[in-house]
Amino acid sequence: MDSRRSWAVFAVGVFAYMVAVLQRSSLGVAGVEATERYSAAAAALSMLAVVQLIVYAALQIPVGVLIDRFGPKRLLLAGGLLMIAGQLVLAVSETLPLAVGGRLLVGAGDASAFISVTRLLVSWFSPRRVSQATQWLGSLGAAGQILSAFPLAIVLREAGWTPAFLSAAAMSVIAIVLVLIVIKDAPEGLPVDTGSIGVPTGNVKRLVQALGRPGTQLGFWTHFTTQSPGNVLTLLWGFPLFSVGFGFGPTLASTLLVLMVAATVVSGPVLGALSGRYPMRRSTLVFGVIALMVLAQSVMLYWPWGSPPFWVVMVAVMVLAAAGPASLIGFDFARMFNPTRSLGSANGVVNVGGFIATFTTMFLVGLVLDLLDRLSGGTGIPSELYAHERFRLAFAVQYLVVGTGVVFMLITRRRTRAELRRQGIDVTPLPVVLRERWRRRRS
Repeated sequence: MDSRRSWAVFAVGVFAYMVAVLQRSSLGVAGVEATERYSAAAAALSMLAVVQLIVYAALQIPVGVLIDRFGPKRLLLAGGLLMIAGQLVLAVSETLPLAVGGRLLVGAGDASAFISVTRLLVSWFSPRRVSQATQWLGSLGAAGQILSAFPLAIVLREAGWTPAFLSAAAMSVIAIVLVLIVIKDAPEGLPVDTGSIGVPTGNVKRLVQALGRPGTQLGFWTHFTTQSPGNVLTLLWGFPLFSVGFGFGPTLASTLLVLMVAATVVSGPVLGALSGRYPMRRSTLVFGVIALMVLAQSVMLYWPWGSPPFWVVMVAVMVLAAAGPASLIGFDFARMFNPTRSLGSANGVVNVGGFIATFTTMFLVGLVLDLLDRLSGGTGIPSELYAHERFRLAFAVQYLVVGTGVVFMLITRRRTRAELRRQGIDVTPLPVVLRERWRRRRS
């Protein structure tokens, strides 16, 4: 473990996940073009992204079980092939139903990327490095959004729809070749428990056991609560909001999406280090990020003097970027309470949380935008459909989604700490610890 080969596997795994993020977010920079290409309203456009995420979320648990059964390398390869097929279909599509079919394939392929690589990390790195390696995976993999925000957006603008999505498909071809050459499921001599090749009763049992563990449940709701606000911006609504709603134009909108990725790269290792150093304060760390996230987005959307200045949006984007790495702490909860043999299933359960919240929010935002458009006469013109005042109302649905997640985080954290107490570990509430430290200092 922690060898040169480990880091080679890590590098290729990061690249494979980065390409998956590129495929996932490729529609985000093409939102305005897709509206015109398919003559789609906001709700229909949101469905184009939502169906991809529905498939992604629906496959997380089955893919987790398959990883435990067949190993992560095979799942990475299968996922890459599906993403290639999906982007090829989208490249030639001229109707919305065909485009939806392409995004379904992309979502199915993307479903295996992250949890396959996280499963590899557990086999190739020592426990003390896994938490930080997972944060680096999330942070560096997010650079796939940079590839969609600039190179893909430039190809889309200069060469057109079909060349842009063909070039995206070519990136998955490169990733597949590298996975074939470099990646193995585990180091030589380390047994890999992949379950029975027959009827997968053992795998189903592992899934049920993982679902019943409080750490898995806390991980699910952590991912649910923290991941969706940033995803909603990067995967679909950020580009129209920044370029049309705030009036910044395509170049500055792309710059903001890149800034979001850069802030993710910086904040990820910091949160990973804090999570590793204070494992019993992970949920408190997440709640702090959630509070900052809600505050930043509220200031950006509801700036009292009209559209917010560029610097305000920059600050908000950087704060929202930290929510992505915070969502990865959910996998730390799952790892604490699950044995390695069922970790793929547990990670699948956790990973589904954020994407359920994401596609729910994205679709609701599209519904509200369309409703407001119809109430004002139903022109469907992007400058009116994506006006700032309409985004203010549409994005309010996020408070309902995030609020729901916070409630269930509190409930599952209480269950998790009760389980720790049964194991002889008592987690003293942070206010009590701080109060005692203050008393000792004064005395």
